[in-house]
Amino acid sequence: MDRRNLLKTLGILPFIPLKGLSIEAIRSRKGHVIDEDSVVDGMVYQLVVYGATPGGIALAIRAAREGLTVLLVNHTQHLGGMFVNGLGTMDTLYNGARSPLYDELRYHIYDYYRTKYGKASNQYEAALPGFAKTKFESHVVEYIVDHMVGREPNIKVAKGFYPHGVEKSNGRISTVTFHAMDGDSTFSAKGNLFADCSYEGDLAHVSGVPMRFGRESQAEFGERHAGIAYMEKDHWPPSDDVLQQEDFKEERRLNLFQYDSWSAPLPHRDTGLADENIQAYNIRTTLTNNPENRIIPGKPKNYDPNYLKKYFEDVRGMGLKVPNNKTSWNHPELVGEQNKYMLGTWAQRRQVTEKFREVTLALLYFKQNDPSVPEKERNEWKTYGLPKDEYADNGHMPYELYVREGRRLVGKKVFTEHDASLQPGLRRAPIHGDSISVTEWFMDSHACTLGQLPGSKLEGEVMLKNKTYPGQVPLGTILTDEAENLLVPVCLSASHIGWGTIRLGTTGMSICEAAGYLAVLSEGRGMAPAGIKTDELVRLLASKRVMVSFFNDVEGREYAAWYPAVQYLGTQGFFCTYEAKAEEKLSRSLAEAWLGRVRRWRRREGLDSRAAAEILAAEADSEGGVTATAFAERLAGEIGGRGFDIGNLRRLLGDFGIDPRQPISRGNACILIFEASK
Repeated sequence: MDRRNLLKTLGILPFIPLKGLSIEAIRSRKGHVIDEDSVVDGMVYQLVVYGATPGGIALAIRAAREGLTVLLVNHTQHLGGMFVNGLGTMDTLYNGARSPLYDELRYHIYDYYRTKYGKASNQYEAALPGFAKTKFESHVVEYIVDHMVGREPNIKVAKGFYPHGVEKSNGRISTVTFHAMDGDSTFSAKGNLFADCSYEGDLAHVSGVPMRFGRESQAEFGERHAGIAYMEKDHWPPSDDVLQQEDFKEERRLNLFQYDSWSAPLPHRDTGLADENIQAYNIRTTLTNNPENRIIPGKPKNYDPNYLKKYFEDVRGMGLKVPNNKTSWNHPELVGEQNKYMLGTWAQRRQVTEKFREVTLALLYFKQNDPSVPEKERNEWKTYGLPKDEYADNGHMPYELYVREGRRLVGKKVFTEHDASLQPGLRRAPIHGDSISVTEWFMDSHACTLGQLPGSKLEGEVMLKNKTYPGQVPLGTILTDEAENLLVPVCLSASHIGWGTIRLGTTGMSICEAAGYLAVLSEGRGMAPAGIKTDELVRLLASKRVMVSFFNDVEGREYAAWYPAVQYLGTQGFFCTYEAKAEEKLSRSLAEAWLGRVRRWRRREGLDSRAAAEILAAEADSEGGVTATAFAERLAGEIGGRGFDIGNLRRLLGDFGIDPRQPISRGNACILIFEASK
């Protein structure tokens, strides 16, 4: 299948720049709204989304494309969250397709650099995935995001507002009042559904729904790495005992970028205790060494080299390389300021942001000029400055802090460390029948306090590389009983440790697009999101090629006919490992195990340890084969009584081009189960 048909299959729209919408036009745009007449006080929308993060963009666009009227509100003048605030990369360890809008944004980035600079250009090469990461400049993604939002007539956009008050009755939000970030103007928006896609969780907070903040104790969810934690400094390799553990070997076999990094907990009397601190923030400053595009900011006010030497002397490197001779600088972290930001008013948050800005510029000056920095290093730093073509209306510094963690919803379900760890009796993380997305990044937390033990990293820095496994995100993590028409798919329900594998923009886009489909079903059925049948939603997501089950061996085959079926059945206990082997022959033993699973599944029996053991044993057996006709006949017997007989299954064989006389593949068997069980 050629690329054009692949994109069409995945539901990805081509990138056609909007007439009159140039990067220069974006930079000069002012005002609270894109169209002054687009937002009317008191207007009713089918969906109101707060937070134009990557996830918020995905949710708004998906809902709008499916026909809903959407209001998208953002507290800054720039749509795109951290993707337009210096992050410079789509943090992921997986290089395959994940969800239509995530894939669309990736392809638009590649198309932009290839079209503007040429396929053989350094810029295009720099944008392409290295270790599974797409790289980009902030202003380029802002241009693309504005294009994607701007082509949707069902979306109205309000910029420069935050949620100030909520009207709620009988467990439903009816109206949200938004207040201008600058000035005293307000407007109200009525909606059938609301979604909080902000990094801070402010809409959920002002709605009065329960939110978590800080770190749980180890005892609360039985998480080994919860609470106050001191970890060894990273090293490699781990001990021989670790190298021989099956769990470690299993993780290293995953089709993910592998870090050669290891650290283990260090004992302390406070280890595992609950704590109110969250992980540290910073500004992801963009630097460039292009003399024609470089501004050297010079010595800042309140410059204190002793403070910088005390806390940031060990900072090395200019950051991740992105196109056009730029880097995304991931320093300095001002540990201790994160709670002040999160718990403060917007006026207080701006003060904290300004402090980050001052210290960041001071550290850049320190690295370029302080005699304690080796001369060779100083000279290298002197080649870097702020880019003229980024954040021109903000002194060439990003508009937002990198809010790695805010409030987290107390939802119907909680994603914990266990959901990204191997489940006993399986060779994968726990299986969730209501999975709406997957996680694959390692569970991580940046430092939470300045505490330190001999040989340890700063307290709270927990990077579980080589200890994290791809997980499934349950639907219940984005729903709350306290407001039945509110979705919280960014600051969703997770423990502090579980949050570490969810918090990335890539995962957020997938979860939020799933939430967009949920909003469409909810509005179409005229019922609260929690009232939608889980099976209907998960089947829809799988059919739309939203990844709801991670497999090692599907990358590049996301457009195959069997892909939706394999994704869906991955949520229903038909796969007990991370291997789909969709194009391999279905063995007799696995056919029997799957038919037994169909039988128990129809009775609504969960995947117990006995059934899992049967499937695991059968997956290891490749002996024999089953013809498509024979499998269809047996399946019809198991499905019998639901109006789906062997005649229907035979028609399916023809529809999907499955030869009835030949041994059926695992993927084609999944198609029959998926279609017959609807």
